[in-house]
Amino acid sequence: MATVTLNEVVKIYPGGVTAVDGFDLDVADAEFLVLVGPSGCGKSTTLRMIAGLEQITRGTIRIGDRVVNDVAPKDRDIAMVFQNYALYPHMTVYKNMAFGLKLRKVPRREIDHKVREAASILGIADLLERKPKALSGGQRQRVAVGRAIVREPKCFLFDEPLSNLDAKLRVEMRAELKRLHRRLRTTTVYVTHDQEEAMTLGDRVVVMKDGVIQQCQAPLETYREPVNRFVAGFVGTPPMNFFDGVVRAEDGALWFNEGTARIRVPGRVTDEISAYADRPIVLGVRPEAIGNEAVGRFAAPDNVIRMTINVIEPLGDKMDLYLSTSNHAHIVARVDAHSGLVADTDVPFYLDLDRIHFFEPGETGRNLTPRRER
Repeated sequence: MATVTLNEVVKIYPGGVTAVDGFDLDVADAEFLVLVGPSGCGKSTTLRMIAGLEQITRGTIRIGDRVVNDVAPKDRDIAMVFQNYALYPHMTVYKNMAFGLKLRKVPRREIDHKVREAASILGIADLLERKPKALSGGQRQRVAVGRAIVREPKCFLFDEPLSNLDAKLRVEMRAELKRLHRRLRTTTVYVTHDQEEAMTLGDRVVVMKDGVIQQCQAPLETYREPVNRFVAGFVGTPPMNFFDGVVRAEDGALWFNEGTARIRVPGRVTDEISAYADRPIVLGVRPEAIGNEAVGRFAAPDNVIRMTINVIEPLGDKMDLYLSTSNHAHIVARVDAHSGLVADTDVPFYLDLDRIHFFEPGETGRNLTPRRER
């Protein structure tokens, strides 16, 4: 096992396209770190540079204490699991898992022990004589992971390994990978575009946009305290809702004016928000922080916005409501499924003022809300 360190790493492709820009990251020994972001954000390029499959333009990459900028992929002591499994179709599961060890001249008895031990860990011991075409997608993925395990590398690299699986199997394999990491404690860098996958797997989550790290923290920290509007809108299912408006000082208080409603700015943020009086600002609120009854945490005064229910999506004991005001569309609230609400009606909705955020305007507008005490 080892640490992985990227220092001021830049990747510029021919034509001047910058895929990764000034990337600084320290992956701790035995950490499970997830790179997440939309397509084209540079996460797979970053992983491939760690693996040695892409040359870096500038910067330094270390695995353990060794600078690996000019070290061949096979000599970096890493194991990579690809999106398409990359299994040899003419080989059995056993031979696929053993192939890398044979190339390294590992004794036959040791190979057999490692392959059978990894197969047992992954629950594929009864599949060792099958060929990949006789396996399901989940079984192929386990074989690909097993081939990585037997090498006992310093670091595992995963490049969207679950994206070809159906939804149910993805959930099962997520749990399997988490369990496997707890057992092996091997440093792991994992790439995905699925933020739900990132939140459930990672010890820390690196949110990327346009080749730049936007935030790198524990999953819940990232969810509760997004540093900017991009992170707030990317992390979370459904994502955070945003209302554009203006802050005004009226009646001895600060108010956020959405155009059709006024929301009192809570006291915990007035010092920060007062500087934005009479200027555009963005209010952000998670779907679960919008309620349809003024009770409990939704009972604060001056926290109501009347909205139209356009679509209702039942989700078992919860349901998602797709709402709109005359100024804002695509607002989502997640409420109790037994609320008795119906589509095509105008209903007052209440915001949990302890869980709202204020952002500067713009796609990556800074979060102006001070961190909450926990």
